[in-house]
Amino acid sequence: MAFSHYSVLLQETITNLNIKADGVYVDGTLGGGGHALEVAKRLSEGGRLFGIDQDDAALQAAEERLSAYQDRVTLVRSNYCNIREALAQYGVEQVDGIVLDLGVSSYQLDTEERGFSYRFDTKLDMRMDRRQTLTAQTIVNQYTEQELYRIIRDYGEEQFAKNIAKHIVRFREEKQIETTGELNEIIKAAIPAKMRQNGHPSKRTFQAIRIECNRELEVLRDSLDTMIEMLAPEGRLCIITFHSLEDRLVKAAFKRSENPCTCPPEFPVCICGKKPQGRAVTKKPILPTEEELRENSRSKSAKLRVFEKK
Repeated sequence: MAFSHYSVLLQETITNLNIKADGVYVDGTLGGGGHALEVAKRLSEGGRLFGIDQDDAALQAAEERLSAYQDRVTLVRSNYCNIREALAQYGVEQVDGIVLDLGVSSYQLDTEERGFSYRFDTKLDMRMDRRQTLTAQTIVNQYTEQELYRIIRDYGEEQFAKNIAKHIVRFREEKQIETTGELNEIIKAAIPAKMRQNGHPSKRTFQAIRIECNRELEVLRDSLDTMIEMLAPEGRLCIITFHSLEDRLVKAAFKRSENPCTCPPEFPVCICGKKPQGRAVTKKPILPTEEELRENSRSKSAKLRVFEKK
């Protein structure tokens, strides 16, 4: 199928980037190129846009979508955690803006064989980068019960995590868990019937396994400070999150960069020497409008936070 991805909070993100026509920008989660296209349109011949994605299908679709602007666009197959190394290849150390649209794309969810969605009965996969060896199938069949419990509890915030982990281990004693359909039935059996009314019973567990498979929170946590460091003065970092785990990491990193001083509060002056990197432009996250929510139900949990370099 064609790579489709509704660009959530598109206008809000582009407005907050404060794009300079001759600036250097990075879309660290390129996807289908929705945000990147709007950035490219606003650049002059002296401007530059780097699009980073680890999904080969995303890069292929973005290349086509951005073809009219190929003179100012460079696509890189990598993870945004490698942003410094990826841009260093092109002699770039500082940028005027970075966009991250986190989570899974509509294309990945809607392409049955990618194994991201509980809506299809297909092979368990969930890899955003199909070059990696770890898959969702490996996780459910080889992780210990305690490891599964921790992942489903922490990354899925699932109240029945312990019972789901127990059911997974019990099932795989008989045979390998190979499909999303089998995993769905296992999860369903582990959750009391009266508790299955609020959304799909597999939603939180599938999210947890996907996050583990792609190291999503680890990558985000380890990249935030680097991205802030790479911003030029008045450069902006715009990050769209889709669940509280991501949002908490972003909020904490912005707060830490805004006020990095580690001196005890009773000290009359700062002696640690840590200086503020800039400011969080958004004290509260920017949320989708009612119109956007009507157009795209998947945007309902989206939050945009923006940081500006000093």
